[in-house]
Order: sequence, then C-alpha cells, then structure tokens
Amino acid sequence: MSAELQASRRDNTLILTISNPGARNALHPDMYAAAIETLTTAERDDSVRAVVLTGADGFFCAGGNLNRLLENRSKDPSVQAQSIDQLNGWIEAIRDCPKPVIAAVEGVAAGAGFSLALACDLIVAGASSRFVMAYVKVGLTPDGGGSWFITRALPRQLAAEILMGGQAVEARRLHELGVVNRIVADGTALDSALAWSDEFAAMSPNALERIKSLTHEAQDNSLAEHVESEKRHFVESLHHRDGLEGISAFLEKRKPQYK
Repeated sequence: MSAELQASRRDNTLILTISNPGARNALHPDMYAAAIETLTTAERDDSVRAVVLTGADGFFCAGGNLNRLLENRSKDPSVQAQSIDQLNGWIEAIRDCPKPVIAAVEGVAAGAGFSLALACDLIVAGASSRFVMAYVKVGLTPDGGGSWFITRALPRQLAAEILMGGQAVEARRLHELGVVNRIVADGTALDSALAWSDEFAAMSPNALERIKSLTHEAQDNSLAEHVESEKRHFVESLHHRDGLEGISAFLEKRKPQYK
C-alpha cells in the first residue's frame, strides 16, 4: 500500500488520517496536495464543523522519509524546496481553516509530524505518546514551521533543548508545559478528539472562526491593534444570525441551534 492521506466523515467532523503502512506513516508529497484540497473543500462545507488529524495504526507520523531525502540529494535543490513549499501549504491550510482542527496523537509525532500536530489548534495525546524534533541528529534543520511553533509555545531555553538536543519529549511533559491540551489513555486519542469535536459542532461556527482568527492575530498585534480587532469581531458577531440565536437560546433557557 502507498502513502496517502485518507479522508472520512463522522457526523460533522472531517477525519484526516496519515497512512503509510510499514513506514510509521512517514510523509510523502502526494499527501500535501490532498490535504490542501480537502481542507479547502471543508472550509466551504457548512456541514463540517471540526477537523481531526490523526495517524493510522496507532502511530501519528514519523515525519519525512529519509530514503526519499537521500534520493533528493542527487536532484536539483529546487526539488526539495518545492516539496517543503507543499508541506508549508498544508501547515498554512490547517492554520487558515476556519474550523477547529484537533490533532489526535498516538505513538510518536516526529519531525514534520510534530510540526503538523503543533499547527493544529488543539492536541489530544495518548499517555505514552512522544514528540520529537530529531533533525539535528541527521544533520538537518526543522521544516514545516516546527521551530516557529515551538519557540512561541515555550521559553527559549526549553525550545533550544527540544530543537538542538533532538531528544523525544513525553506527551505528559508537553501537557505540563501547556503544549498538549489533553492526555488520555493509550488508544483513545482519536475517540477523545472526536468527542471534543462534537462539542464544537454544537457551538457557533461564526464565533469559533473569529476566535481562531483572534488567537492568531494576538501573536503579532499590539494591544491597541488587538482591542480594535476584538471590537470589530464582537460587533459583527452580535449582528450575525449566530449572535441572535445564542442570546435568544440563553434567555429562553434552551440549547442553541446553529446552522
């Protein structure tokens, strides 16, 4: 079987499964275009309220395939650069997706697999799962935004430890550091992520999209810029149909029904 990104649906959740049997779900360029196309389609599909990214067979993703990277050394450098551009497109598609994106991690998330998990809005991880940026151990440097995400999520010294040391970090430690949201029993990360996605499916899509946008803007905005953005989103949300439904449902003591 070849490397592929499998797409399936469970109710209002789109499930993307990284699958590369026998290679610990190592990434392949064919996955990148499929991921971008699928996420772009999901963005326009109102029936999709959340996305879950996971790996097949109890293993999240081993990152890049070293044999393929070795082959690329005999090709023009533009070949590898183009591949990374496609990976970056996947990362950007996750970040730009207006729906909540949850990573369900079992086994190991390594290299670009770690980057993909970090690109997601939320991470649910099996208790014994591990995360590793081991590029340095093979004389390489991170890609897929890994160093960007880590240095924004952690103090500089801890980021340096993970990136420069290349040692695996247990999910529990990342949970203590606030990088992983939830630790669950091994083998239940996907089910837990799907249960969480069901909660999002009952919430206002408009509010969730705007809140996701605000969390991204906050990384670069000044306070003055950000409160202006908050004001705009608040006013527009109040006058959106979801705002009317949410307030009405609360006052009428019933569950809101968002379309």
